[in-house]
Amino acid sequence: MSNGSAVESRIAELGLELPAVAAPVAAYVPAVVTGSWVHTSGQLPFVDGQLPATGKVSATGTAGTVSPEDAHELAARAALNAVAAVKEAVGDLDRVVRIVKVVGFVASDPGFTGQPGVINGASELLGQIFGDAGVHARSAVGVAVLPLDAPVEVELVAEFR
Repeated sequence: MSNGSAVESRIAELGLELPAVAAPVAAYVPAVVTGSWVHTSGQLPFVDGQLPATGKVSATGTAGTVSPEDAHELAARAALNAVAAVKEAVGDLDRVVRIVKVVGFVASDPGFTGQPGVINGASELLGQIFGDAGVHARSAVGVAVLPLDAPVEVELVAEFR
């Protein structure tokens, strides 16, 4: 729960719970601190160690694809997982001064061009969690495939004190 953290209280108010940091699926760590910056590795939208959906994002409704609306929610989940990695790295989310940069990757069907709308899921959640400190620079990138066939992946850079 919150342990007195205002940021974690906001997470709880949103009806969310900060998850345990997902174990890396390859040779990397979830986050690295350098100076007053924490850089997260790309976070997948794991829920209890599982991906709730897999496949490419498509607006066509083709069987076996993920809708932009579902991918939007998955991007929010991936961002929450990134926030958990930040907490593990810095100890207290109230130390976060600003979310500086978000990079979101969307496994996209060849005709899909709605990557910004999908990654808005991450951006909107970060704004709800951190308020003005959650407003950030961002890239939303369409890719052919992501690890474990995840529809989205989100990484972030945060400044902390």
